[in-house]
Amino acid sequence: MTASPGTPPPGELPGLTEVLSPAAEFYLDVHRHPELSGAEERTADRFARRLAGAGYEVTTGVGGHGVVGVLSHGPGPVVLLRAELDALPVREETGLPYASAVTEPVPVMHACGHDMHLACLAGAASLLAGAAGEWSGTLVVVGQPAEETLTGAAAMLADGLYRRFPAPDVVLAQHTVPLPAGMVAHAEGPVLAAGATVEVVLHGRGGHAGTPQLAVDPVVAAAALVLRLQTVVSRETAPGEPLVLTVGSLHAGGAGNVIPDRAVMEVTLRAFAPSTLDRALAAVHRIVRAEAAAAGDGPEPGFRVLSRSGTTVNDPGAAEAVRRAHRESLGADRVATWQPSTATEDFPLLGPAGHDLHGVPGIRTCYWMLGSVGPEQWAAAGATAAERLAAVPANHSPRFQPHVRLTLRTGIQALVLAARTHLAAPSGSVKVASRTSSVVEG
Repeated sequence: MTASPGTPPPGELPGLTEVLSPAAEFYLDVHRHPELSGAEERTADRFARRLAGAGYEVTTGVGGHGVVGVLSHGPGPVVLLRAELDALPVREETGLPYASAVTEPVPVMHACGHDMHLACLAGAASLLAGAAGEWSGTLVVVGQPAEETLTGAAAMLADGLYRRFPAPDVVLAQHTVPLPAGMVAHAEGPVLAAGATVEVVLHGRGGHAGTPQLAVDPVVAAAALVLRLQTVVSRETAPGEPLVLTVGSLHAGGAGNVIPDRAVMEVTLRAFAPSTLDRALAAVHRIVRAEAAAAGDGPEPGFRVLSRSGTTVNDPGAAEAVRRAHRESLGADRVATWQPSTATEDFPLLGPAGHDLHGVPGIRTCYWMLGSVGPEQWAAAGATAAERLAAVPANHSPRFQPHVRLTLRTGIQALVLAARTHLAAPSGSVKVASRTSSVVEG
């Protein structure tokens, strides 16, 4: 049977095609002009303009460069949709014609997909505003700064996110991952791990490279510390207890013939159980002190927790409702099961995990994954799914490359379906998610 002109494909939301091109233009613009955490002024301005143009009441400068758009349409639940504004200090190596133009003072790239999340949210916000007669309630659309430093959600909450704007009943978000574009994936249980990032400063005594006996070399201590810290996982943690420890940054010295007086490291830990994370942090602190003492006399090492986040765990009821809507509209073959990842997020602060910060009880959360790998790239990556997952450039890679149109099409639809699942139906109508229509009025 051939669809009549203007009729969307089975399972596709009416109006989706019309918002795709503006969303794609927005994505390309944001990708070309990425901004680091805390410096997202241009990105926030472009996003705010998109929301204002769709009819949202927009407030900027919330918790830094945070953006909040509110659209109320009758009584009903408050649904918050969130995406991130910031990029990473990574030099892009995709070779794309719209690759990042930012190389100074440091290279910056949207290597984690935040630009895609933001473009999907802009498209979804526009589509939901255009179909306001088909739902009742309040939409709160949030562009969050500083997710990569795990500080943005807390900053927005401290600036009154849930006092100055309607407090949500449910908070929804998605994240790109190296799965085929056109798919979404839902977890059963934990979605992402809890995490902490620690700054370590090892103090030495600077001197000439030719007379190391007259100095205390913090580089040697740092090298020993990098290796010794690996035993926190291999020798202090049970094999069945997930824990990841990574030394992602190590800086010392400026010339080959000078022994520096200090070395600075950043250590990241990830675990699903808060008790595991607490124990690992204590072990890192103990080993840092011991290696500093072994290096020789000097000031006590510096040890500072830069950020910490909780485990991302969905509300079972909210997540099941979204999963069901995705399966019924997108098709069961496009909805996969997500294995918990040791990546981390500050998203939990927007829900129950952040209760002490926002003081609002009963907030439910749902967070799912969005496939972003184009069909040609996926097919060329290997013969099996395991080979492809290992070969495709993942998040934080300088070659991370979402397929623009396929990822946007699915991401916009996934957000709209999730929001409509939790919004109320207008008086006299019934919401029915199906392969041919997302809403049937009766």
